Amino acid sequence: MLKTEEKLKKINSIIVITIAVVFFITLNSVSFMVKMLKRRGGNMKKINSIIVMAIAGLFFIATNPAQAGNLVIKGSTTVLPIAQKAVEAYMKENPDVKISLSGGGSSNGIKALIDGSTDIATASRFIKDKEVKLAVEKNVFPVAFAIAYDSIIPVVHPSNNINNLTLKQLKAIYKGEIKNWKEVGGPDLQIVINSRDTSSGTFETWEKKVMKKERITPRAQVMASNGAIVQAVSNNKYAIGYIGIGYLSPGVKALRVNGIEGTEETTLNGSFPISRPLFMFTNGWPKGDTLNFINYVINPQKGQKHVAASGYVRLY
Repeated sequence: MLKTEEKLKKINSIIVITIAVVFFITLNSVSFMVKMLKRRGGNMKKINSIIVMAIAGLFFIATNPAQAGNLVIKGSTTVLPIAQKAVEAYMKENPDVKISLSGGGSSNGIKALIDGSTDIATASRFIKDKEVKLAVEKNVFPVAFAIAYDSIIPVVHPSNNINNLTLKQLKAIYKGEIKNWKEVGGPDLQIVINSRDTSSGTFETWEKKVMKKERITPRAQVMASNGAIVQAVSNNKYAIGYIGIGYLSPGVKALRVNGIEGTEETTLNGSFPISRPLFMFTNGWPKGDTLNFINYVINPQKGQKHVAASGYVRLY
């Protein structure tokens, strides 16, 4: 009888410790996200959404048992290089876990989380209020994890002599008001505009921070991924595009914006005008393999190394 009581005490201690750890991680995640959004101008409505989702996540884990199985990850093509490296390394360490990974855009990833067709949604933007509302209506409680920082870099062909554009000039180019490179000090060449599709988080950040919600010209060629933008610009000396910092390559030339170069330092301190965090979202607080993978990604000795190796900016 004594042994049984001792066992029960040990089990209860483990449960208490587990709950305490989960609660501690939740509080720290909420604190991190709130500080980050405040620093980057987030409003209280969005901050309150984070707190609600975190509380919902705690309720979800308390009322749902952990399930083992294959992981499905869908979403942002910006996050894709980080996710690919992390997935490959994680499966090497955990050969019994199989992970399916695909891009398609941030909006498609969040949609997949809401309809239950993915375990993790990757996104290069924060979840929208209308997406949170739709998710909750379907008994889905998205929880956000910042996994890296990024800057969206305007790029041109390497032969273009332009090195810097202001936000005002970028907006005028993408509105179709500036049509020739000579208008901004470049060669006498017609500008070929490359942009992202509307399901892209990169497009939405560009639309918000550069276009100020004004429409991009219909003349713009719409691309489905960062990689497609790189290919289009590298093959056309007339072209301009914008990509995540992790996609920079010798085939394209990065431009400064307002005289500021997109680097790790300017991304972290927010001085580069088009910087942002990157996210992974789960339905409720993650558990089982999903929790283990998220922990792997944000671990400074593991997943964060893959963030740096992918050309993005580590959390710490």
